Amino acid sequence: MTTQFIQLAKAAAADGQVTTDELLALRREGWGDGIITRAEAGALFALNNALMVRSTEWVDFFVEAIGEHVLNGTPPRLQCSDAEAAWLIAQIDHDGVVESMAELEAMVRIIERAENTAERLKNYVLGAVEREVLTGVGPTRCGGELSATHISAAECRIIRRVIFASGGHGPAAVTRYDAEMLFRLKDKTLAEENAPEWDDLFIDGVANFLKGFAFQNAQVGHERKLELEAFVADNTPSVARFMGRMLREGSQAGNHFGKVFGKRQSGPDYGALAAAGEAVTDHEREWLEKMIDADGAVDELESRLLARIAAEG
Repeated sequence: MTTQFIQLAKAAAADGQVTTDELLALRREGWGDGIITRAEAGALFALNNALMVRSTEWVDFFVEAIGEHVLNGTPPRLQCSDAEAAWLIAQIDHDGVVESMAELEAMVRIIERAENTAERLKNYVLGAVEREVLTGVGPTRCGGELSATHISAAECRIIRRVIFASGGHGPAAVTRYDAEMLFRLKDKTLAEENAPEWDDLFIDGVANFLKGFAFQNAQVGHERKLELEAFVADNTPSVARFMGRMLREGSQAGNHFGKVFGKRQSGPDYGALAAAGEAVTDHEREWLEKMIDADGAVDELESRLLARIAAEG
């Protein structure tokens, strides 16, 4: 399958376009064995770089295929390890820029779909969008005719998807890195006609960082996920007998699992942790004061942010 797939991709790259028949053939070959290999994914990147026009159908296929390779090409599923993130970034950043919306969307979709994503991938995407805002050049800019410090609706949507994604620092958890990026963009674009979505994005994002709550270890690490999947997949007689005996004993005389595993420890009080997370700490307050004082004045968005925090207790 891989050889035929790569040949199809090279033929399309030589023409600088993907016809409907070629795209259908790539889908057929790519999904024939249910796996997009590293060699096939590399061929897709080479083809994407060679295209003069990227149709909606091509972008959909490219995003889907690259996501399948990164998240499901090797166990554990739905995990983007640091090594996989490094490979993905190297494919895109070979010339120092994100050249197409296909590449940008592929990364964003991986972050959205993943149970866990290497922090470097999320930060790379946010850094790319920040450069586009500040330079006016990039795949979200339709040729870059907009002002260099204008935040577009497309950029707002990408930033929101990334900082609130399940595969980031934690489910819907905005990090300090994210919040400081939002402040930098705000300070650079105060005098510009930003997209209407920007105000709410800034306030939602920074407020989430200050008052949000992310469970400790909410993300299952790459190595731990491999261990768990290996245990579940182990169908050797010893494991089967062990689990069978535990189930029988549990049904006959209450919880016998405690005899084997020890007394169950009470779990964390998530209600109390959440309440603690809602409170703005002295450290967070000092950080916020530093960010607001950076430009020597309290602007309208910062005033609305402070009002939001106060209103929420």
